[in-house]
Amino acid sequence: MANPKSKNSSTPKNDFPRGRRDGPTAKPRARPVRSFYSPGEVHEIFRRFSVQRPEPKGELEHINAFTLLVAVVLSAQATDVGVNKATRALFKVADTPQKMLALGEAKLGDYIRTIGLWRNKAKNVIALSEALIRDHHGEVPDDRDQLVKLPGVGRKTANVVLNMAFGQHTMAVDTHILRIGNRLGLAPGKTPEQVEQGLLRIIPDEYMRHAHHWLILHGRYVCKARKPDCPVCVIADICKAEEKTTDVPAPLVEIAPLEPVGEIQ
Repeated sequence: MANPKSKNSSTPKNDFPRGRRDGPTAKPRARPVRSFYSPGEVHEIFRRFSVQRPEPKGELEHINAFTLLVAVVLSAQATDVGVNKATRALFKVADTPQKMLALGEAKLGDYIRTIGLWRNKAKNVIALSEALIRDHHGEVPDDRDQLVKLPGVGRKTANVVLNMAFGQHTMAVDTHILRIGNRLGLAPGKTPEQVEQGLLRIIPDEYMRHAHHWLILHGRYVCKARKPDCPVCVIADICKAEEKTTDVPAPLVEIAPLEPVGEIQ
């Protein structure tokens, strides 16, 4: 960021000060809050996560980029376990936009009826299938701006698809990562996007490929919402969370996935 201007300098009429989005009436952007951790501490946190889970996997089952996109759309306000139960049968009959469109909204609804907000999600899945066929030759785009234009697809969903399907270094901030970013002081922020930008700034590039999975799994199984399970935490000695209960890290050993997840066979 540029140094503050002297009292004698002035801002040109058509140049808006840094921190504004656009125009003289736009609200200033909130400045990102600095991480509580040094670069060395951040590197060590993710080094340990990489030892613990060398190849972390998302817990949504899928076959290809399209079924991954559908699964993530369906997972909003639903559990991965619940989505997987519904999509195992669905993806056997509709694993492309063309097959999903041919299936139709009503029959799609029968497959996903056990998922929360299934009616609206069925509409979105059919609409995004139409959009993929119409605008992208039936292929899932590897560009965030194009993804978020699809019905039912927001920034978090786009980031998951870009990371898992295309290997891009994105950070999909869900409730777990939002909580960890603030609880640990790793990347404090009031909004998911603020936490996302904070994490992208501090995480070493060598760990970005799997960083969002490491954080999600850590939040889901260790740094839980109601009560962190600090005795099993491998970064307990580095963690700066006020509510942590121990400074002794758990043994750093590789752990196996809790259950088979990933691509449907």
